[in-house]
Amino acid sequence: MNHIQTINAHIEPLRQQIVNHRVYSVIETIEDLRVFMQYHVYAVWDFMSLLKTLQNNLTCISIPWYPKGSAATRYLINEIVVGEESDVDMDGNRKSHFELYLDAMQQAGANTAEITAFLEHLLQNHNLKNAFAVAQTPIAAVNFVENTFEVIDSQKPYIQAAVFTFGREDLIPNMFVSIINDLHAHFPSQISIFKYYLERHIEVDGDHHSHLALEMTQQLCNVNEQYWNEAQEAVVKSLEKRIELWDGAYEEIMANKSVLDEH
Repeated sequence: MNHIQTINAHIEPLRQQIVNHRVYSVIETIEDLRVFMQYHVYAVWDFMSLLKTLQNNLTCISIPWYPKGSAATRYLINEIVVGEESDVDMDGNRKSHFELYLDAMQQAGANTAEITAFLEHLLQNHNLKNAFAVAQTPIAAVNFVENTFEVIDSQKPYIQAAVFTFGREDLIPNMFVSIINDLHAHFPSQISIFKYYLERHIEVDGDHHSHLALEMTQQLCNVNEQYWNEAQEAVVKSLEKRIELWDGAYEEIMANKSVLDEH
């Protein structure tokens, strides 16, 4: 088995826990989806931060320009950045996937005040911990983002690429897509952007970008066994944090349901 296959085999039980997570089965109403989105948006945002870290580390973004690293990895990361940072919305307007997600939240009536306060504070003060406190970010989302920033701060592009590749792509299960399609059938005016977001994610990230990301990880780890071992360890931790994030969303959805039942 090559290294990619080894990592895939090692993380398969964790992937199964994510794609079969109980959170999907309890999303029955728009209210449930709103809670899910308020957790998921942090993963959408820090994915972009991880992406831009890779671009910073693998290409030259300073002046004067000079050829940095391999042209092959430069191409791979730049190609992914173009798709993630400047895709198109339903009307053909250029949007990052994060901005598209915010549009979907607003259309669905999800609370965007928290993520907005988080980003505004972070932009002014560059302090994650304070931004979480100001926004009152749920602890599961705090832990998820902090783990991503540990990967970012590692300054090891091979670990960053591995977490980007194995910890993020291809984690949206068919069951979730079916749930959203069912909700969309009943509430098209509130779910259409989110449905489009999922479709774009599956189309762009799940196919083209995942192949590019695998190739990038392969090139960065190359034949260095220590790199591959460190990469696998980081991927496992990232997937464990994703499960915790979904646990947090599940618990809040269930808490809201029990309050409704009492009334």
